[in-house]
Amino acid sequence: MSETNISVPKETLSPTDCKGLADVLASVGDKWTIMVVGALAKGPLRYNEVQRRVSGISQRMLTLTLKRLELDGIVTRTLFPSVPPRVDYELTELGQTLRGALLPLHLWAAKHRDAIVRNREGASGES
Repeated sequence: MSETNISVPKETLSPTDCKGLADVLASVGDKWTIMVVGALAKGPLRYNEVQRRVSGISQRMLTLTLKRLELDGIVTRTLFPSVPPRVDYELTELGQTLRGALLPLHLWAAKHRDAIVRNREGASGES
């Protein structure tokens, strides 16, 4: 897999810039949101399909996550008039841009995860 180059600006982020970033990350940076966005990356899914793809998520947490993503404009919820009712969830255009932004972070995490775990274990005195 090729490595993605991440352009790091020479200027530093101001506290105001960091606050704006922190506000957005608080909404989209949690474990379940990232996993739901990943599950929806290839197209629309029904609720149970999302739940199957996001291992370990409870029904309550999936419902809360999908509602928040819908409110933020990252996911659309489409109700089809059928018996039983069918509901599909799909990333919006904004959601697709989030998916694209998560890829470099994923690559960074894959590259540095072992070092972070070693550092964490060393700091806690574990072997």
